[in-house]
Amino acid sequence: SCWGRNEEERLINHLFKERGYNKDLRPVERQQDAVDVYLALTLSNLISLKEVDETLLTNVWIDHMWTDYRLSWNSTEFDGIDMLRLPPSMVWLPEIVLENNNDAQFQVAYYSNVLVDPTGLCYWLPPAIFRSSCSINVNYFPFDWQNCTLKFTSLTYNAKEIKMLLKEEADETSKWTVEWIIIDPASFTENGEWEIIHRPAKKNMYKHIPMESNKHQDITFYLVIKRKPLFYIVNIIIPCVLISFLASLVYYLPADSGEKMTLSISVLLAQSVFLLLISQRLPETSMSVPLIVKYLMFIMVLVTVVVLNCVVVLNLHFRTPSTHVMSDWTKRFFLERLPRILRMSQPGDAEPQWDGALPRRSSSVGYIAAAEEYYTVKSRSELMFEKQSVRHGLTTRSTPAAGTSRIALSVRFCQPRSVKHAQSGRARGAGVIVNSSKKTLTSERMRCHLPNLSCPCKQAHH
Repeated sequence: SCWGRNEEERLINHLFKERGYNKDLRPVERQQDAVDVYLALTLSNLISLKEVDETLLTNVWIDHMWTDYRLSWNSTEFDGIDMLRLPPSMVWLPEIVLENNNDAQFQVAYYSNVLVDPTGLCYWLPPAIFRSSCSINVNYFPFDWQNCTLKFTSLTYNAKEIKMLLKEEADETSKWTVEWIIIDPASFTENGEWEIIHRPAKKNMYKHIPMESNKHQDITFYLVIKRKPLFYIVNIIIPCVLISFLASLVYYLPADSGEKMTLSISVLLAQSVFLLLISQRLPETSMSVPLIVKYLMFIMVLVTVVVLNCVVVLNLHFRTPSTHVMSDWTKRFFLERLPRILRMSQPGDAEPQWDGALPRRSSSVGYIAAAEEYYTVKSRSELMFEKQSVRHGLTTRSTPAAGTSRIALSVRFCQPRSVKHAQSGRARGAGVIVNSSKKTLTSERMRCHLPNLSCPCKQAHH
């Protein structure tokens, strides 16, 4: 082993000192010759694709292969050494870098050793984590696919000095060019959001650019990936569709429930939240608008119309004859023309004839008490449109609520002392009314204390 180490040291001294190796010079015998550099890309991990920054993050290995005749030797003269491992700083490198990087980091992550065989064939396999630019097409988000590229070129040498080629492999019978990105299933890690569909590779020659420019040639690796949409279907699309369906249920809610506006505005706010979530995942571009964003905008417009419709419906629902006057065009349209269009029959104008029979007089304590309690409280529509009634000139109109309130006040201030229980026959004749406070008050005496009402007691005295 000690003798082997001495042979390697002797070989290195022979190549670099005795021959005078210069790493700054191209390995060509004539100046007009070009160095053939073979390139291949092995994908280890597709880390992520950031749509907002339009950046593809990948973990790759870059295969470099070229021939340096100055590093060739006869293995029999050096104890059969058939492989020499040299640091990259000692040998000539083609300096091929990623052209479309996003972070201006052209160096590889780790400078591994260069393997050299006795024929001068150099093989260099450095690892790298690249942040490359990738133009995002968001038309069919989240059912989209992206075509990202990794473009490699030499920053130092032009097409006359080096010739970039795709790596070639061969077996016992054939030889072929590796026109795809290499993926080792044993070391490759799947991405949870993206699936690789195609991974071709191509050498590009730009004839309109002169060969003296380093942009005349490049090798481009294409990575066509498709998004896995399950996450967005479960967390965005299905909830968005269900919430949009709730907007149609607003028309089934009664106006008196007071929840029509609450439901419609809640749906509108929910759609705004989903639109905000989607905008955070997409790049800020005006080139195109995703279909899902168009759908959300359409639903938001519909829900806005529903909100406006609810405002109009509630405004009309809580109007009463005591607060508003129906305009002439409203009467003509809704009471004359619209029923004809809808083929609705109108009730007859003739009133029923009185047959002379007096209506049966009923005395129900619970009914009268409930009616008194109901009419003494002013309705919500009159409270809502109290100021508007003044504008419509309805201040002098008397309402049922106002009349019953006056009756209740008269009963409250004119109520006599409680009397003892009378005989059942006399109570029925006098029409005894028992209130909730267990005080008795005859209908005749109550009517005597009411203003503008006929009093049977006074008529009897007269």
